[in-house]
Amino acid sequence: MPITTCIFDAYGTLFDVAAAARQAASEPGNEALQQKWPELANHWRLKQLQYTWLRAVADAHADFWDVTQDGLDWALEATGLDQHPALRQRLLDLYWELQAYPEVPEMLATLKAGGMQTAILSNGSPPMLDGAVQSAGISGVLDDVLSVESVGVFKPHAKVYDLVAQRFGCQRDEVLFVSSNGWDAAGASGYGFVTAWVNRANEPMDRLPWQPTHVLSDLTSIPELAGL
Repeated sequence: MPITTCIFDAYGTLFDVAAAARQAASEPGNEALQQKWPELANHWRLKQLQYTWLRAVADAHADFWDVTQDGLDWALEATGLDQHPALRQRLLDLYWELQAYPEVPEMLATLKAGGMQTAILSNGSPPMLDGAVQSAGISGVLDDVLSVESVGVFKPHAKVYDLVAQRFGCQRDEVLFVSSNGWDAAGASGYGFVTAWVNRANEPMDRLPWQPTHVLSDLTSIPELAGL
């Protein structure tokens, strides 16, 4: 069936999760971060994801904001920056204002102009997602922002992907699901979506039972994949 609905993961897909550490490192007073911000950003993101998986398996759900803070605290300790409370607070503040990748606004506008339904489907909590969407100025090209908080479990649980049909009334093979997380794209493939993995870092394919339908280096070709 033709694609009618384009669904996007948020963090790392539309929004640059390294932006908070990168910006903080450039600010006066944060000299301790200047050489360590790439390491901290990588640790922060990895722990944030790992904690969502562990909580999903253990049936110990928590708001994504709590998970984000836990991941940051681990990353700060791992990089020797845990004695800087002002830096911690600055990094958390910046996470509510993450920058969108440069191609995002035009890509989403093209999808909407072509008649596609568009939405975010994210582990993020509604307030976090609203902050990022407003900061990026993309609310006008999204039909909805869907959060796992409505089902109480993180991706890649099927209950999360169920939210798409519940909201848009579409069949699974009408959905183009886009994520920068290989495991998320793979999980959505297993669910029945057409998927695109945005592999910005040129990482190896995850060894999972399913694989993404498409592998991309950025989001510019999404309208073409959607049939526009």
